[in-house]
Amino acid sequence: MDVKGKVAVVTGGASGIGQAAAVRLAREGASVVVADIDDAAGRATVRAIERGGGTAVAIHADVADDSGVRHLLDAAVKTFGGLDILHNNAGITCGPDGYPGVAPAEWQRVVDVNLRAVILGTQLGLPLLRQRGGGTIVNTASMAAFIGFPPDPVYAATKAAIVLFTHSLGYLAGERIRVNCVCPGLVNTPMLRSRDTGADRPAWLDTVQMLEPEEIADGVLQLIHDDSLAGRALQIMPGSRDFATLPDFPFPLT
Repeated sequence: MDVKGKVAVVTGGASGIGQAAAVRLAREGASVVVADIDDAAGRATVRAIERGGGTAVAIHADVADDSGVRHLLDAAVKTFGGLDILHNNAGITCGPDGYPGVAPAEWQRVVDVNLRAVILGTQLGLPLLRQRGGGTIVNTASMAAFIGFPPDPVYAATKAAIVLFTHSLGYLAGERIRVNCVCPGLVNTPMLRSRDTGADRPAWLDTVQMLEPEEIADGVLQLIHDDSLAGRALQIMPGSRDFATLPDFPFPLT
């Protein structure tokens, strides 16, 4: 897909991977809806895009809430005329306490933001993509989907679910709608830095080479640009970028 002239929605677009992807999409000529619950950071992302000559709008939206997802997609239609690209990127962790230390309501919030929002955003976004004759969805998963993440098993579980949700939607390529996911290793984002709490800093943070958000944005744009890709999981680690090997569905779908 040529991004120029397209309309893109990026959830969690105010910082980290979402911000880097929003800036890249705008730089390549897309009109971008930057959706986030951090209004100030969302507006700052829009200003950065506008300084670079791009077009964007910041929308307050909690993707764990049905009305929030409907609101951000409505904003794409009302502000820019439709939807061509949906980047389901917003994600959180259980925080420094991790699982099972957190209360059930806290890990349920992780499931809602990381997984339910991807399923809901895809469901509500598909009719809009069909109206445009096709489009693309990129979901943000994680290498934790394949190797686990002992500091936060709930986070790993949501990301593993995203990979198979994405893979299961590969058939939509028959409608010119491509669904793929990006699976980064540890990324230097505010979410990860929140674990860096001085004396309580986890020792494992010092043993891992981190990626920068712009490296993941490169992967997101690769999935958007390449019209041959559908149902794929792009794994990104320091110095490497490759597709996960996922099995084909063994039974006929018709």
